[in-house]
Amino acid sequence: MRRALVCLLSIAALSGWAAAQNTVPAPPMPGSPAPWTNWKSVPIPPLPAFHPKQPTKIVLANGMTIFLQEDHELPFINGFVIIRGGSRDEPASKTGMLDMYGQAWRTSGSTTMSGDQMDTTLELKAAKIETDSGDDDTTLTWTSFTQNFDQVFGMAEDLLLHPRFQQSKLDLARRQEATSIVRRNDDPQAIADREAQMLAYGKDNPYARIPEFATINAVTLADFSAWHKRTVTPNNMIVGVSGDFNTAQMEAKLRAAFGKLPRGPKFVPTPVTFTPAPPAVYLAQKSDVNQSNVWFVGLGTTRNNPDYYALSVMNTIFSGGFGSRLFQDVRTKLGLAYSVYGAYGADYDHPGMFFVAAATKSGSTVPAAQAMLQQVRDLRTDPPTPTELKNAKDQILNSWIFRFDTPGKVLRQQATLAFYNYPPDYIEKFRDGIEKVTAADVSRVANKYVHPSKLAILVVGNAAQFGTPLTTLGPVKQLNLTIPMPPGQQGAQPGDGQR
Repeated sequence: MRRALVCLLSIAALSGWAAAQNTVPAPPMPGSPAPWTNWKSVPIPPLPAFHPKQPTKIVLANGMTIFLQEDHELPFINGFVIIRGGSRDEPASKTGMLDMYGQAWRTSGSTTMSGDQMDTTLELKAAKIETDSGDDDTTLTWTSFTQNFDQVFGMAEDLLLHPRFQQSKLDLARRQEATSIVRRNDDPQAIADREAQMLAYGKDNPYARIPEFATINAVTLADFSAWHKRTVTPNNMIVGVSGDFNTAQMEAKLRAAFGKLPRGPKFVPTPVTFTPAPPAVYLAQKSDVNQSNVWFVGLGTTRNNPDYYALSVMNTIFSGGFGSRLFQDVRTKLGLAYSVYGAYGADYDHPGMFFVAAATKSGSTVPAAQAMLQQVRDLRTDPPTPTELKNAKDQILNSWIFRFDTPGKVLRQQATLAFYNYPPDYIEKFRDGIEKVTAADVSRVANKYVHPSKLAILVVGNAAQFGTPLTTLGPVKQLNLTIPMPPGQQGAQPGDGQR
């Protein structure tokens, strides 16, 4: 009823306006469509040059890099500290240490305010301070109303420079990590994600290894303190602040807080070796499901690869959404998958993962895999059509621009580029790089980087229901999913009793 009323009022308003003008639209010429219905005749001007407003960059004498970006739309100030060093750099014997560190750092609090006291104070201010860890970094972030910035930033600074790691908070983080270990075979999708990374990177690669009870039980408070002392130095950190502030005043505050910190040793990342699994069919047997997750897995590339733009367009044509070749063939035409997707992954400082994945009913496992493999092969032999090429570029650029539609997003992107030593104009060159990709470029990179015979095939499912045997796809290796239990707790395992 509301919509109908709005339509009637709109018609009435237009009618009244037309009557007031004492004119009516001229009818179209015979044989020609009405101009207001011929949408194809609407001219589309070329996109303007992309030059987002860059943040102010400041490098202190002690090596700390600061990015400041004013944004007065709302009365908030958001900040972050990115610190070099993440889970890829933790000892293999203590895998999971950085996950627990990221949690216990915040929950323990600082030497002047416990984590619980911090929670109470922040809740009264509708503010937030969080700590976290990633593959390559650890982070501290905060957000507050403009008028509360000094107090909240003071708490964040104190937490950064004077943490108080508590045994009770380490024990809590360890229990939560242990719960994740016990439950890690519950979800077939989670198993597929985990095992695919192991196949692509190698089981012992730090981007693929997983915590075990033995590794998390080996972590101590001394490990946290040693890690913090090693990484939290000004020349190892990037600070970013965006929001409702004056740049000169904010610079003065940050200089006062961090300018006198002594420079520390340069953080050197741990060397990483990538050893993809040999081509074969890898089965993760899970008897309590009636559908399969099927993956084809290999190494991807890095974002500073000159072929990154052509690979991005290739990836979109092949597996980028509902209109992609993979989706249209395996799901729409053949009906062999509930979902099907893929990516030629690219990370900043290490190869991403190339994968093609689908979820299908158990009886369609092998036919779905065969259809997926055929699409991978066709990618090398069937060049993109003009329509595919245009749609792929439009899809990439139309979604890409929303990564930089706020000053805060531009600030974060610039900090990320600085963290990985990429040029600051990298995002401005992206559009031009995509627009220059040709059909020949797509075919060239498909043949250069996509090798169907080198891909590992991962199947997570119930082999008793497959119908067609997996050996149709190649030699089969069974994955061991057993969860090694702590001494004195041996017994029945979750799921199928496998890793």
